[in-house]
Amino acid sequence: MTRTDVPATWDERATLTTFLDYARATVRAKCEGITDEDARKAPLPDSPLMTVKGLVSHVRWVEYSWFQVVLLGEEDAGPWTAEDPDREFSYALDVPIEQLLAEYEAQSDRYRELVDSLDLDTLAKRDLRRAGRPATLRWILFHLVEEIARHNGHLDVVRELVDGTKGD
Repeated sequence: MTRTDVPATWDERATLTTFLDYARATVRAKCEGITDEDARKAPLPDSPLMTVKGLVSHVRWVEYSWFQVVLLGEEDAGPWTAEDPDREFSYALDVPIEQLLAEYEAQSDRYRELVDSLDLDTLAKRDLRRAGRPATLRWILFHLVEEIARHNGHLDVVRELVDGTKGD
């Protein structure tokens, strides 16, 4: 997929989905050429979960949570537990970076099809906890663009600290 933030048309759906795909493609771009060893390094002493692998896993599971659990109302089968609520970061250390990226890409393809099949005003099956009512697909897409873009900034910092690579 081409990494662009310019939609083919200027309608709301095309703009939202283009920016989401751009953020997703940026995750992959931030990981280009990194070794598996460097992808598991945690360069910030007070943030042992902040690794390239952990961040890739986190954005993958964030999308899972929003689309499958909140929007579709499915049971939560994520890797987290009550004892380890951030497990998506730690378990990823033992998974090759290319596998994490491939799983994220395959999942993104499925969610792209899901989003294409729904109206932007589709209400989530589960309430947004902080609002006490369900969010729309539109809100979820906006939120995911913000969340993934923020974590791309984290990927920039971690990547530069572990191997000196600077992103764009």
